[in-house]
Amino acid sequence: MRVGRPEMERIESVIFDWGGVLIDDPRPGLLRYCAEAFGLSQENYTPAHDSFLDDFHKGLISEETFWRQVGRKLGKPAPEVPSLWSEAFRSAYVPRPDVFCLASALRERGYRTALLSNTELPAVEFFGELGYDMFDVLVFSCQEGLMKPERRIYEITLERLGSKAQRSVFIDDRRDHIRGAQEAGLNTILFESIGQVKRELAELAVEWAD
Repeated sequence: MRVGRPEMERIESVIFDWGGVLIDDPRPGLLRYCAEAFGLSQENYTPAHDSFLDDFHKGLISEETFWRQVGRKLGKPAPEVPSLWSEAFRSAYVPRPDVFCLASALRERGYRTALLSNTELPAVEFFGELGYDMFDVLVFSCQEGLMKPERRIYEITLERLGSKAQRSVFIDDRRDHIRGAQEAGLNTILFESIGQVKRELAELAVEWAD
């Protein structure tokens, strides 16, 4: 659902969220994996996980510190594995090929494309392994010390794209992230399905070849 866009100008850039848009939302599977690693139910594990997640998303703490803090809050030692987050994220990673194909088609058509994600260093390292080549710009919260819906992270993405907000569209599955983008002046699409996104891009006069 496209929400509250400003007066339309010709779109030059398309910005995609990662989790929940380009891939299935990894959070449920990731939480389940981590809870099992600590020997807890997901219900008992999740509050401790979320207590330190923003700092991890912003790159303010390392993965080692994150697990130490989570374990301390739970009263349990952290599992002794090289990267529990990497294991959990990989297990929960389910790409949506049709959305990746759309990003590729837009780039081939001449639009500038970006990925803007609240994510953690182990996930960024995994992204690098996958070799995706359909994005001109990659912006990850853990490398910027900022996260959506903070206005500055949208501005950084636009600066690196070389695009004005009014000539860019941002696609995300979370309403708070969409509101942050609107406050930065971007056109927005709240992701519901690939067909819906294509229809709303077409309404913005964005063209691509399927």
